[in-house]
Amino acid sequence: MALTVTPRVRMPKTAKAGDVVEVKTLISHDMESGYRKDSTGKLIPRHIINKFTATFDGQEIFSVDWHPAISANPYQSFYVRVPKTGLFEFTWFDDNGTTYKAQQQVTVS
Repeated sequence: MALTVTPRVRMPKTAKAGDVVEVKTLISHDMESGYRKDSTGKLIPRHIINKFTATFDGQEIFSVDWHPAISANPYQSFYVRVPKTGLFEFTWFDDNGTTYKAQQQVTVS
């Protein structure tokens, strides 16, 4: 594991009620598939982020399962309608049981 796992989110901080906004997420992660070998020929253990979820004010709005074919530093984008001011929370889950989180407050005018 050469990378420090760093989640990033890019989306508008303000919107009008009912606007559809694009959410872009990126997380720095090696996403080791478990199929590669190191310099000694030994298999490198699988270590991937296998699930990503997004919630708005505690209600799940987006969820996806990832598999070993996903590249390192996975990028995920999606569109969501913003009904009101609230907090978006993003969670990435890896094979080791570790979770990585990011939040973004959106203010509706």
